[in-house]
Amino acid sequence: MFKKAIAFLLFFMSFSVFSQNLTIDTKESKQQNFNTKIAIDSITFSGFDLKIKVNDSLASIDDIKNIHKPFLANGTFSFNINDSEATISYRGNEKYTTVESFSLFELSNQPKKGFSAAIFECTQATFYNGNQTIIIPLKKQKINKTIIYAKPIFSSDKIVFGILMLLLGFVFFTESSKNTGWKKFYKFVPALLICYMLPAILSTFGIISDKYSEAYFIASRFLLPAALILMTLSIDLKGVFKLGPKALIMFFTGTVGIIIGGPLAILLISVFSPETVGGAGPDAVWRGLSTLAGSWIGGGANQAAMLEIFEYSQDKYGAMVLVDIVVANLWMAILLLGIGKSKKIDKKLKADTSAIERLKERVSEFTDKIKRNPTLTELMIILALAFGGVSLAHFGAGSITSFLNQFEIVSNDDGALSFLGSSFFWMITIATAFGILLSYTKAKNYEGAGASKIGSIFIYILVASIGMKMDLGKVLENPGLLVVGLVWMAIHAGLLILVAKLIRAPYFFLAVGSQANVGGAASAPIVASAFHPSLTSVGVLLAVFGYVVGTYGAILCTILMEMASKVVVP
Repeated sequence: MFKKAIAFLLFFMSFSVFSQNLTIDTKESKQQNFNTKIAIDSITFSGFDLKIKVNDSLASIDDIKNIHKPFLANGTFSFNINDSEATISYRGNEKYTTVESFSLFELSNQPKKGFSAAIFECTQATFYNGNQTIIIPLKKQKINKTIIYAKPIFSSDKIVFGILMLLLGFVFFTESSKNTGWKKFYKFVPALLICYMLPAILSTFGIISDKYSEAYFIASRFLLPAALILMTLSIDLKGVFKLGPKALIMFFTGTVGIIIGGPLAILLISVFSPETVGGAGPDAVWRGLSTLAGSWIGGGANQAAMLEIFEYSQDKYGAMVLVDIVVANLWMAILLLGIGKSKKIDKKLKADTSAIERLKERVSEFTDKIKRNPTLTELMIILALAFGGVSLAHFGAGSITSFLNQFEIVSNDDGALSFLGSSFFWMITIATAFGILLSYTKAKNYEGAGASKIGSIFIYILVASIGMKMDLGKVLENPGLLVVGLVWMAIHAGLLILVAKLIRAPYFFLAVGSQANVGGAASAPIVASAFHPSLTSVGVLLAVFGYVVGTYGAILCTILMEMASKVVVP
């Protein structure tokens, strides 16, 4: 009886004109050949005729690939292509019944330039089930947007790395210049910010692109852990702990700012533009904003967890990623800008910076005491310790994640402990622990040979590679969502300033506490080291807290955002 009921249901579905959906699915790609999947769901068929056109100013159709194998074995599959249109026909000896998405074949496409658009049009979509003809109407055709990243002028990493180094060299040369103009400029604008912005400008004008470069991956996976080891090599851990509770207070203030900032931003924007924060089902904006909460409290792993937990529409997820990148990077630029005025800010906050200054003095005194001109042997040993530690960190991260991912609570992207399955998290943790361990050995004396300076070089290369990811031209591409993100970050910043004023916390704690939330382990050490290399570990330790509380905080934030989105503004 049960089987008959299922059979009847499938039979009914095959005759329902309004139940079938034809999907032309695409994805982001570089400016190279890409495949477009053609799929159908909720239908019974034994043949079909399809005509699919592509915008010939943007791309061409070159071939048909990945054809469903039974089509070739149990029927006649034919196609004809004339650059911008493909005609595909199939007549089979068997019937196929599908409820979920069923891949028919893939179009092989050649882009003619970079673009972001829905470039396909299905002018005929006719399926056959015996003597029955089923026409898929336009409203049942789901044609997704295709994003092709334009090829920059320089796409080879051999050249891109050289360009980044030239930019860094230019910044350091001009910063040390005795020219009055440059002196005035760098008096107000930190060199670190310029190291970040110059690659962003080149990326905006299509000269270089992070989409075609592995510079960030190499810098974040190799140079960042090496820098953490070298910059914690001579750490005064007791001195770090003596900084007191203000660092943690500011970190958790930043977390609370993100948690309450999301729902408040929704409420504020809904007054002026309710459609911006509206949507229903998988397209509900609050679901998408959950991914920002995950990213801005924890990191990439927490962001992915939110996407899985709250099931935001994959088609619209790219817009949220853009808001994440633009707002987070703008905020980081503002924090870096403030470093040049940190003394004035501390004065306005009436902050007590004595503990920070004592730590910096102790580290500086130790460095001056052992400072020397490094020999080739010492430099080689420094690099051996750094990259040997990087190797250990990657090995340990791989082993730990392989073990932990056996447990569902970690391997499940929906789980609150999913960050423990992130190899990046363990790589950063192990590298930092290795550096701290070395600080209790004679290896700490290599600080006198310039260990932290080499670490700083690695950090600046990382900064430049992060700058490549910032396309200034996309700042206003999604104005509505961008405003939500900016309001959200403004609430986060406002709360940090308020609490810093109340507890007289230095700007250092404000900046690092914020970046440990919003930027995570990749950028918190950058901001911390901009104050002083001895403070790098503070950024790392706080960023680790971000991973731990990220998923829990983001879930709470999302619940509040869902509640806020249901408030009807008259």
